[in-house]
Amino acid sequence: MATVADTSGYSSYRFVIAGLTLWAHLAAGISFQAVSPVLPLISEDYNINHTTAGLLVAVVTAMVGAFGIAGGVVVGRLGLRLVYAASFFMMGSLTLTALSPSFEGLVALRVVYGLGVAVMIPATGPLIMGWFRPRELPVVTSLNLAAMSAGIFVSTLTVAPISSVLDWPSTIGIFGSVGLIGGLGWLLWGRVLQGTRPTYSPLVWSELWAVLKNRTVLLLGIADAACFSQYVALSGWLPTFYSETRDMSLTQAGFLMSLLPLTGIIAVLLGGYLSLKIRSRRVFFIVPGAMAALGGLGTFMIDNTAVTYISLVFVGLGSWLYVPILLVLPIELEGMTPERVAISWGWIMTASGLGAFVFPLMVGSLRDSFDTFIPGFLVVASLAWLLTFIGFILPKPRTQQVQLSGAPASTDRQPS
Repeated sequence: MATVADTSGYSSYRFVIAGLTLWAHLAAGISFQAVSPVLPLISEDYNINHTTAGLLVAVVTAMVGAFGIAGGVVVGRLGLRLVYAASFFMMGSLTLTALSPSFEGLVALRVVYGLGVAVMIPATGPLIMGWFRPRELPVVTSLNLAAMSAGIFVSTLTVAPISSVLDWPSTIGIFGSVGLIGGLGWLLWGRVLQGTRPTYSPLVWSELWAVLKNRTVLLLGIADAACFSQYVALSGWLPTFYSETRDMSLTQAGFLMSLLPLTGIIAVLLGGYLSLKIRSRRVFFIVPGAMAALGGLGTFMIDNTAVTYISLVFVGLGSWLYVPILLVLPIELEGMTPERVAISWGWIMTASGLGAFVFPLMVGSLRDSFDTFIPGFLVVASLAWLLTFIGFILPKPRTQQVQLSGAPASTDRQPS
């Protein structure tokens, strides 16, 4: 086994692993917001109000929030190979959407999908930590996030027009099949390095506490929760807002919303590249936070096509530009092991998932109470400023040469 900093023991098979993690993030992204552009159709078919329909988006982030840290712990107990396979097939459960006879059944499938995402993302941290050199980690993380954003882009752009030809359950089921395909691919080609296998030692609460008491890790979770909550609330409800108040068709509104993940693809790739050029980590939170907050206001306050386009681009850039650094920073911190990285990523997911569960529901509830989306949108638009504020107070990290847990320095890096 070897330290991740060693340059002689890195197999070219890591590119196969990179392809599988890219596919996993594509599967997560393509189903995440697939229901948003067709929420009016779902509401009509099931005769439900805005608050109830919003559960289809919120329940996913609730699962991510509730089981983010647990997902990081499960990685250490069951192992990356098993956990990654299970996550693929759980995300692929949405293939059964067309067979769901009720709204409750659809919610249940979204719950299973959310659990798949909740364990996949924490598992990705130690997986790529073992296979890739430290300087490659920001690039790999950026590509994974770009794949997730590309999935969101494809679904938000195409779900409405495809649903007009087929129907919305069949369309969502087709997107869900991406996870099933990935699961079969992982069973065939998935490999895990010996140094990232679980130790099967009893869960030590001091390990959890060692991660969660770290001020940098704690602030990263709060920062992402603030910005991600705005992103999910706006991307979930703006199509309905534009349809109801600006007389847009669902296809037109879906096209507008596709700007968010489209610019997100550019943002995460740019963020990964800039992380190699800019040493300061704080700037990656200060500037994107301001962009996301200002852009958020523009998406609903000004009824002007040009302003709406520019604002959506700002939200997309601001909501994704910082994420590669958000996920790489825990790996760079002193004393981090693969298990602790999984827990750190799990905490970030828990914080952002809970925020993204509460605030979209709040927007829908305020819409039902005040007959307008504006009060709810104002609340979530103010959250993004927390990203900028935390950027100013973020401690300067003390980095280390990241070492696999319990692995002595050598070049014997064997996949299993």
